[in-house]
Amino acid sequence: QVQVVESGGGLVQAGGSLRLSCAASGNPFDINTVGWYRQAPGNQRELVAEIRITKGGTTNYADSVKGRFTISRDNAKNTVYLQMNSLKPEDTAVYYCKAECSRWVHTYVVWGQGTQVTVSS
Repeated sequence: QVQVVESGGGLVQAGGSLRLSCAASGNPFDINTVGWYRQAPGNQRELVAEIRITKGGTTNYADSVKGRFTISRDNAKNTVYLQMNSLKPEDTAVYYCKAECSRWVHTYVVWGQGTQVTVSS
């Protein structure tokens, strides 16, 4: 089984930057896609960005973060990053890493524990 752990959250002023990391362990070769999600108080968890670990590293972004956030991978370190620039107060949320995995015919999903991002105005 895969495990993922997020890090890099914190408090930043509007307009600032943060880089989140999602480090995988266990059986990282099981991972097909890694996504960053966020959940603000009272809101549903929403997709921020995702990247295919195989097949050329295709990426997908929520409209609200396009042009500001960049998702990338370092396969040698089994780590996916989310570079967040030009942060806004509305980006404040707990950010979660999600790994979509498969081994033979068995598919499974793994979530991290989340990391808090707070953007002050």
